[in-house]
Order: sequence, then C-alpha cells, then structure tokens
Amino acid sequence: MESEDALLALSALAQATRLDVFRLLVAHEPEGLAAGEVARRLAVPANTLSAHLAILARAGLINAARHSRSIVYRARPERLHALVGFLVEDCCGGHAELCPPPSAPAFRHPVARPRHKETPMPDRAFNVLFLCTGNTARSIMAESILRKDGADRFRAFSAGSQPKGAVNPFALKVLAADDYPTDDLRSKSWSEFAGPDAPVMDFVFTVCDNAAGETCPVWPGQPMTAHWGIEDPAAATGNDVMVERAFVTALRYLKNRISVFTALPFASLDRLALGSKLRDIGRMEGATHRKAELT
Repeated sequence: MESEDALLALSALAQATRLDVFRLLVAHEPEGLAAGEVARRLAVPANTLSAHLAILARAGLINAARHSRSIVYRARPERLHALVGFLVEDCCGGHAELCPPPSAPAFRHPVARPRHKETPMPDRAFNVLFLCTGNTARSIMAESILRKDGADRFRAFSAGSQPKGAVNPFALKVLAADDYPTDDLRSKSWSEFAGPDAPVMDFVFTVCDNAAGETCPVWPGQPMTAHWGIEDPAAATGNDVMVERAFVTALRYLKNRISVFTALPFASLDRLALGSKLRDIGRMEGATHRKAELT
C-alpha cells in the first residue's frame, strides 16, 4: 500500500459513522448488507449514509454489488489488513516480524472464513400472523382465508395494535358468503402473540399502512415480515351496498395474495429469496403506498 492510499483509508475511517458502518459490514462478511439495512441498524438517514458509503468505497474499504432490487455492500477486510501492514512495516527498527500480529477477526482475509449458506425454510406447517390497527376487517379476513385455503400447511392468526374488540359485520358477511369460516374470529391485541407462551410465528404480515408504521413487539423466533397493505373497506362511504362492495374487493385482494403465498416452494427457497417473494406479493393489485417501513 502506498502512502496516498493509506491516508485515504485513514481519513475515511476517521469519522464515527463511517467507522461504525465499516465495522458493521466486517461483522457481516462475506454476505454483506443492503444499504437500507445498514441505515436501519445504525439509525442513519438514507441520504447521509449514501455519502458515507461513497467515501468508504473511494478509499477501497468497501465494494457494492446489485442483488435484485437492492445494492448490497461488503467490507474489504484485506484492504484493512494491507493498511495495518503498511503502518507496522517499519515496526521494531524495520523488523515487523517482531511486532505482535493483529488477532481480531476483521484482519483475516475473507477466504479464510467459510461462506455461510442460507438454508431453505423447513417443510412443515407454518404459523402466520396478520396485523392491522383495529383487527376488525382486513386482518380478520386474511386469517379466515388462510385458515381455509392454507389447510394443514398453515395456522392462521390475526391481531391489532389498537384492537376495537368487535369484528366488523360486513367482514363476517362477505366471508360467510364466500364459504370462509367465521367461528372463533375475534378482535384482539397483538400482545397476545408476543409473550413466551404464545405460538411462535414464522411469518408476520401487516395489511394496513398504520400498523406497518408502528413499532411492533419483539416476536419470539424472529419471523419473516412483509407489508401487504390494501385499502380499508371499513372506511368506505355510502349505503350498505357500496360498503359491502368495498369489503368484497378487499376480500379478493387478500385471496389473491394468500393464493400466491401458499403456492410458494418454501422447501427450495432460502430466506433471502423468500423475503423477496413476500415483498413482491405486497405489490400486487390493490397495494397501498406504505407510509413507513415495518419495524
């Protein structure tokens, strides 16, 4: 490494946020992290993070590659290894071999570390939780649809961040008209599913934008999450025929999403690929514009 390269690298790391970014990426070698995930973990605004990533890239400390719709960033630990080698080159009167070698994992060349291979989701029955704010319509309908259409492969649940305590009668009416189960459906809090005795969820889907923007409980088992927002049929105005029509439309959008979801080849998809499929489902016909990322 030349002096100019060393100065560039040292300058890039001589700032608190960039140092945190580099250390985070080193910890996630060799898979790397998407820019959005880095921003979320470090609570750094996206535009600010972009500037820091550019500086680290110019210094040769990180690189980027496109994966599907995301840009994934990876650290270059060998570059830091070269920097340390440059700094201790003249250690002990030119006898660098007398200096204690760096022992931190960050200084190991990435080829010395076995690459972690994502494993597919296990082929078994999955627990699925649908979330909304009031848990009176959309999440209730999604629970009922999956309960029937998922058969023995899925166990469906629903809850709300601020449950209203009663299921919307139009939701019950359109479900029954389409031969979906309505027994045992109730409006309840999502806290029921966050305790140690609750069923461990494999998937958690928000179906309204408000719930997607709220801070969810810490779900046991770290389930996969996605936002499948559609318009609230309970907000429809007009006479009963017009309101019922909104519920029928919501039911159709939810059925389409759940149909695609239940047809996914879970046994052959790793979590990265499955996460992409789940987000694609959320963009199907009828999708609302998400106001905030699911946390």
